[in-house]
Amino acid sequence: MGYVFDPDVLGECVKQGVGKPADEAMDAITAALVQRYPDHVDGGPRQWVVNNAGGAMGQLTFLHASITEYLIFFGSPIGTEGHSGRYATEVYDWVFDGEMWCYLEGETQRTSYGPGDLAYLGRDRIKGYRIPDHAWMLEYSRGPIPSMLPFGVADTLVSTLDFKTLGRTFYRYGKYVTGSLLRGKI
Repeated sequence: MGYVFDPDVLGECVKQGVGKPADEAMDAITAALVQRYPDHVDGGPRQWVVNNAGGAMGQLTFLHASITEYLIFFGSPIGTEGHSGRYATEVYDWVFDGEMWCYLEGETQRTSYGPGDLAYLGRDRIKGYRIPDHAWMLEYSRGPIPSMLPFGVADTLVSTLDFKTLGRTFYRYGKYVTGSLLRGKI
């Protein structure tokens, strides 16, 4: 699969936001991303959507989405915890504000991730995670993205029943995927 984004470059872009308040950090990171990937990153106003998945609640805004990659800001201003999901994709989370705790299946100690740190989840792996107070991160995933959707919407279908948010999520993801396909990006 041909990927647009390089995790090392994304990590460098995140450094532009470390140490700044969350909204300023997102502005700085977005500007760095647009400079590096001008045809693939949405630098416009952020359109937040709440997400419930794996028992955790946060909010996200898309910067890029295609069939093989997505790039979002994700986080919570009040903390949350839950199950990561098990995917056929890789997931990279660069924390730029706050703190996230994680443990991989089989680990008996948590790992704490703070501003500038990368939490990586490999294909077919799972982790428990907790945002003890607040955290904001740039999240990048690569692989068969549509295979992640059942996990991402299951809590809505069986618990929250927030179909308005579900519709907004699918609309926004679909809009980005369509734009990517029209540019020749799978």
